[in-house]
Amino acid sequence: MNRYPLWKYLLIAVTLVLGLLYTVPNFYGEIPAVQVSTNRQAISIDENTENTVKQALAAANIQDNGMFIADGSLKVRFADTETQLKGRDAIEASLGDGYIIALNLLANTPEWMAKIKAKPMFLGLDLRGGVHFTMQVDMAAAVEKTLDRYAGDIRRQLRQAKIRSGNISKSGQTLIVPFQDAADAQKAYPELSRYLPDATLTTSDNRITVSLTDAAWTKVREDAVKQNITTLHNRVNELGVAEPVIQQAGPDRIVVQLPGVQDTAKAKDIIGRTATLEVRMVSDDPTQLEAAMMGNVPPGFELVASAGHGRPELLNRQVELTGDNINDAQPSFNERGQPGVSVNFDSTGAAIFADLTRNNVGKRMAMVLIDQGKAEVVTAPVINEPILGGRTIISGSMNIAEANDISLLLRAGSLAAPMNIIEERTIGPSLGKENIEKGFKSTLWGFVAVALFMMLYYRMFGVFSVLALSSNLLFLVAILSALQATLTLPGIAAIALTLGMAIDSNVLINERIREELRNGNTPQMAINAGYQHAWNTIVDSNITSLIAGIALLIFGSGPVRGFAVVHCLGILTSMFSSVVVSRAFANLWYGRRRKLKHLSIGSVWKPDTQPSLPAAKE
Repeated sequence: MNRYPLWKYLLIAVTLVLGLLYTVPNFYGEIPAVQVSTNRQAISIDENTENTVKQALAAANIQDNGMFIADGSLKVRFADTETQLKGRDAIEASLGDGYIIALNLLANTPEWMAKIKAKPMFLGLDLRGGVHFTMQVDMAAAVEKTLDRYAGDIRRQLRQAKIRSGNISKSGQTLIVPFQDAADAQKAYPELSRYLPDATLTTSDNRITVSLTDAAWTKVREDAVKQNITTLHNRVNELGVAEPVIQQAGPDRIVVQLPGVQDTAKAKDIIGRTATLEVRMVSDDPTQLEAAMMGNVPPGFELVASAGHGRPELLNRQVELTGDNINDAQPSFNERGQPGVSVNFDSTGAAIFADLTRNNVGKRMAMVLIDQGKAEVVTAPVINEPILGGRTIISGSMNIAEANDISLLLRAGSLAAPMNIIEERTIGPSLGKENIEKGFKSTLWGFVAVALFMMLYYRMFGVFSVLALSSNLLFLVAILSALQATLTLPGIAAIALTLGMAIDSNVLINERIREELRNGNTPQMAINAGYQHAWNTIVDSNITSLIAGIALLIFGSGPVRGFAVVHCLGILTSMFSSVVVSRAFANLWYGRRRKLKHLSIGSVWKPDTQPSLPAAKE
């Protein structure tokens, strides 16, 4: 009656072993490390990179504690922070440009555990310290910029078609293009329809109204947020932040969490910085280049390093065009099928670029990216012919990966739309450590209090309940670790709450067993009936709590969602541990006793079966 089949005992044993295996990594702590990564597709992190780093560390007589490649980056462990800093300098000197060398902290778990994905949970800002920004993208500015770009494109297209128009005006999210007469409007209509496939055109009197479709406006807004996120990723990498969180939160908001960063001013400066792009002419005069390489740079020129290979270019200091006139840049192919970058200028940039290329056929021009005062030549193609229309493909000795990198740099040089910081929080590392200690102590003392009460009140069945509660905590932490969840202070609160709610199921079971004993059932029948009859009540109560947790998960955000995730997982693990695991212990302890006459479940009140009757009066 109260015996599990062997397979069920084995299943419970396996789940307990797995739970222990995935929980243990959280107790190993962290070790200093250096993380090597790149944001360029043309550069890959592979065994060659690992060998280069090994040779650099050996040459500098620096001992590492192991290195491995994971998630597209090379991670090198060191014994202490002093060795970590020396290792970073040696790695930077050996790898050169194109790589991101960041200080990091890695879990100090054994390598065999890491191979089976047994890793500790990430710690959130409130437990590790750092800064949190919630930024709102100025969608009105993004819309305004898009309308300006379309207005410039329309002027240019009409100029090429030799159709005269008046000043283009904006009205809300539409453009109004006036003409001298209806004939010009009718002539311009097919030209603009062909050139603007994602817009709706309507004619009225002597003007054409241009309005983008809802799908096009949705794409404009989505692209603005995506480009800003890409730009923020590129900038945050310079901070050397371990596991930064940059994600969209709603249609126009971006959440930036930087664990370990305490200098809020520096973080805000880098996040809000605007990189610039310049178009400048290249001097290919070998005499001037040789003199410049010897240190004698001609007046009006300067040497600027090139991206990737590091070969400097001799550039004219005069800036012909800036990145403010570039609307978009995408990887593409030229007419010969070679990889390149398709660049789209606005109307002002198109006119400047047309004059520049018309007057400098056969010469080279350089695209220079300037960020934090550092200039780098992205590409320097030869001008084969005048480039009109505001659209061009920059190609040269580049492959597809390099074309992707260059287009990303051109797009991510500046933000697609301004952003406003609407929320800012700073948490110090000492406060994070204090939060961990308080959260751990609250969970520990809550567990101890519950365990003492259950063992004193329910005796042996209280011990079964405590063992089940321990397994519940083990399962919950193991699942969170396996999912690589980020543990926050609300998550710790949810764990403590889960312990209190989980024991409720065992209270229901124990009281049901007591009730069966009061009704005169044998101990073995009372155990069986207690677990069976309490199951429906346990399911009902946990489902209602689960519904509330799912509602928090769907409609909540930030810390509320973190609480909801732990809460929902805790409910599911508690249903398994309080019923299946606790009964396994009860079956092992009592199941094989055929002549069981007593259960250690505390005092069981039994009503008198034959109440005394009052004496009859004579």
